[in-house]
Amino acid sequence: MALVTISGFPCSGKTMRAEQIRAAFEDYLKDENYHGPISKVAVLSDDVLNLNRSSYNDSRSEKPARGILFTTMQRQMALDTILIVDGLNYIKGFRYQMYCAAREMKLRVCTVYVVALKEQCREWNATRQDGHAYAPETLENLIFRYEEPSSMVRWDSPLFTVLWDENVPPMSQIWDALTKGNIKPPNSGTLSIVKAPTDALQALEQTTAVIVSAIIADQTGLGGQQSLSLSTPSGTLKTSIMLPTRSITLSELQRLKRQFVMVHKKAITLGTTEKGAVNWDEESIAGKFVTYLEEHVKS
Repeated sequence: MALVTISGFPCSGKTMRAEQIRAAFEDYLKDENYHGPISKVAVLSDDVLNLNRSSYNDSRSEKPARGILFTTMQRQMALDTILIVDGLNYIKGFRYQMYCAAREMKLRVCTVYVVALKEQCREWNATRQDGHAYAPETLENLIFRYEEPSSMVRWDSPLFTVLWDENVPPMSQIWDALTKGNIKPPNSGTLSIVKAPTDALQALEQTTAVIVSAIIADQTGLGGQQSLSLSTPSGTLKTSIMLPTRSITLSELQRLKRQFVMVHKKAITLGTTEKGAVNWDEESIAGKFVTYLEEHVKS
C-alpha cells in the first residue's frame, strides 16, 4: 500500500537506513492495535537482484540494471505491502517514473534522503570488505551526477532527510505518511489507452446511417415519441426518439450524422482513456446517436 524511495550518495548508508525502517515497520505491524490493510514489508535493492556495482561503470550497463530494478518494483508493489526501494535512485527522472508507477497502483509514497559527506562516502567505499565497493572513478561520477531530492516537487514528497550522525530515521512520521497520507489519483498520462474493436468504425457508420433512414421513412411531421425498428447486420434493433413537431430534412440529419461520426471516429482511431470498458456495439451507438439527435435537432 506504500512505496518508500531511498536516495543518497553511493556508500552513504542507505542500506542501513532501509533495514532500520523495515525492522521498525515490522514491529508496527505486530502491534495488536494495528488493524490496517498492510501485512508485510519488503526491501528491494541491487543486492537482492544480484546487480553488481560494476553495472554503474558506464551508461550501457547502467540502463539495463535500472530497468531490472524498475520492473521488479512494479511486480512487487501491492496494496498489502510497504515496498522499500534501496537503490541509488539518484536521477530525478527515475524517481518521477517510480512515483507515477506508485500512483497508478494507488499507493502512498515518500522519499528518504540519506545524507553523508562526500569524504565519508569515499572512505566507506574504500574500506568495504563485502565485495560491493564501487570503482573509485565510478563513485566520483555517481556523486557528481547525483540529483538531490526536493520537498518542492511532488515526486519527492513527503521528503524525510536523515543525516549521517542520526541514530534512526523519524520512524513515526514516515509511518504516518505511508498509512494516513493522501492517496493521489493516477496521472492521466499513465493511464492505459483502451482501444476500440476493429469493427467499431463500421458499426458506427452503419448504425447511424440506418437510424437516419428510419427517421426519414417513418416521420409523420407530428413530432413526439417515434419508435424505430432498425435492421442492422447483427439483427433487428428497436429504439425510440423524441422529435420536434416539424418535418426534418435528410440534409439536416446527414449533417448531424457527420458531426457525430467525426467526434466518435477520433476516439476509435486514437483510443480513449475513459474509465471502464468503452462499449462500441450497435445498441450503445444507437442510444448515443439518438440522444445526440434529440439534443441537436432544433424545434
